[in-house]
Amino acid sequence: MLTWIVRCGVMRTLHVMQYRHPLRRGDRVIVRTLRGWELGEVLAEATPNALAQMVDPPGGTIQRVATAEDEQQVLRLIKESREQFQKCREIIAEMQLPMDLIDLERLFGNDRVVVYFLSEQRVDFRELVKRLGAEFGTRIEMKQVGARDEAKLLAEYGDCGKPVCCNTHLVQMPPVSMRMAKLQKATLDPNKISGRCGRLKCCLRYEYDTYEEIAQQLPPAGSHVVTRQGRGVVKGHELLIRQVLIEYEDRRRVLVTEDEILSVVKKPTGPGSASDAPADGESRGSERRGGRGRRPSPDSDRPPPRSAGHDEAPRDTRPPESTSDPGPSTPETS
Repeated sequence: MLTWIVRCGVMRTLHVMQYRHPLRRGDRVIVRTLRGWELGEVLAEATPNALAQMVDPPGGTIQRVATAEDEQQVLRLIKESREQFQKCREIIAEMQLPMDLIDLERLFGNDRVVVYFLSEQRVDFRELVKRLGAEFGTRIEMKQVGARDEAKLLAEYGDCGKPVCCNTHLVQMPPVSMRMAKLQKATLDPNKISGRCGRLKCCLRYEYDTYEEIAQQLPPAGSHVVTRQGRGVVKGHELLIRQVLIEYEDRRRVLVTEDEILSVVKKPTGPGSASDAPADGESRGSERRGGRGRRPSPDSDRPPPRSAGHDEAPRDTRPPESTSDPGPSTPETS
């Protein structure tokens, strides 16, 4: 018995199944899963390397290779499901349920109809299930999905011009944070880094591990380093080309490679030490004035301020209301 990876259903779930005859990629087969009879597509043989990439894949059995009659039945079920989708939407509107109908799937063996819906609150759909069961004459399964699953069901192409990842090769949709966009120096415009689901794009995670690995190999921002051109402070990084932006004692800022750094004299210590060094676009005058504008933490999901100049509050030279020394304070001199 040979083991194969088969993709089934509108949610494109990957199953691991056995079949006694050899198959090829793209073969359409009739399978039996926990949901019932379904039409599946063979993706590859279930090698140890392929199975290592999957987490608890569901099983099932391959019954036979799909015939021309099976394909005709699939087309008929698709046509029926579109008509039933409209009927289901009318019933939901009539019952005034707080839910949005996303998709309706009718299984190959007419074992059940799966209704996918989106709702921000809990919905009592028991009466809806009774009406749909009487209308369609089969078992009804209600399945609530999230925003990413909605895009997986309905979206076709992304901003890159290719089919969306969640509808093609992604088996699981891992969490994506704003830190990943910041580390890769992607634009923080929500309209440009959000996918069809309205969440951060899944592709921001693809190269994040590489960026993070390179960042750990370079001296962090705020470090005091020595190069052939002298001593300076690390102000930023260009991770993909493994270069470091260094500001020397004469205020020159130069991009140097990792090999040009002879030694790291002092690394920033403490959670706020790295933030003492201004960003690439921050005014040098704020350094000379002793400005201590706060920079957003890399772990924060909030976008950074629009410009570093707005991040500093106006300097207040008045003495604090309550201090350990009640004597008058001396204003700073430049």
